[in-house]
Amino acid sequence: MFKRTQKPRTLPFTSAVIVAGGSSSRMGADKIFMDLGGRPVIERTMLAFERSEYIDEIVVVTRAEKIPETASAARSAGVTKLKCVTTGGENRTASSYAGVSECSETAGLIAIHDAARPLVTPEIIERAVCAAAERGAAAPAIHVKDTVRQARGGRVLRTLEREELFLMQTPQVFRADLIRAALGDAARLGISLTDDCAAVMLLDAEVFLVEGSEENLKLTTPADVYAAEAILEGRGEA
Repeated sequence: MFKRTQKPRTLPFTSAVIVAGGSSSRMGADKIFMDLGGRPVIERTMLAFERSEYIDEIVVVTRAEKIPETASAARSAGVTKLKCVTTGGENRTASSYAGVSECSETAGLIAIHDAARPLVTPEIIERAVCAAAERGAAAPAIHVKDTVRQARGGRVLRTLEREELFLMQTPQVFRADLIRAALGDAARLGISLTDDCAAVMLLDAEVFLVEGSEENLKLTTPADVYAAEAILEGRGEA
């Protein structure tokens, strides 16, 4: 299905912002630098974008004290697309804005990705970049499988339609001017959002979904690490 190996010349210069500034409170350890199949998580995440023909440069956002370690990890992994490692903000939205602000002025598209999603595939990156180039904003997502009910105070209020519910993933890719304006407004207003699509939606911009993958999981708890190690083993990468 995915036969292209080179980025089409019609696609604009694309920057990838990898956000790695979280506290890892639910993991109990710094998940970004924990070992996953013989490599630190941040190395695997950077390499996913290094190897993508659809990404031209990489910006990593992290805590100030982690900048030297992150830069060292990039060198060790042979990451050549790294433009810089910069300090994040007080929340996800501020950190995304800090990363976007470091992207090259020539960037036509900017992809923003969770550092804690190290198993993202070339196909997911390609789908999101191509859709954003065509429609302005795109993100991978997967359908909710379980029954979802809205409740308050332990009492069920209603059942939500599964067909209309999606779990959002990253990379979320945007036209560069759109995401710069959206995150800039959110940062100036001190708004903290759960993902970057929410920022452009505040500007009434449309976001379009592309096919994600259950393997593109976010490492949040130790159980996620066990699942990720099993995925890597299945891929022959562990």
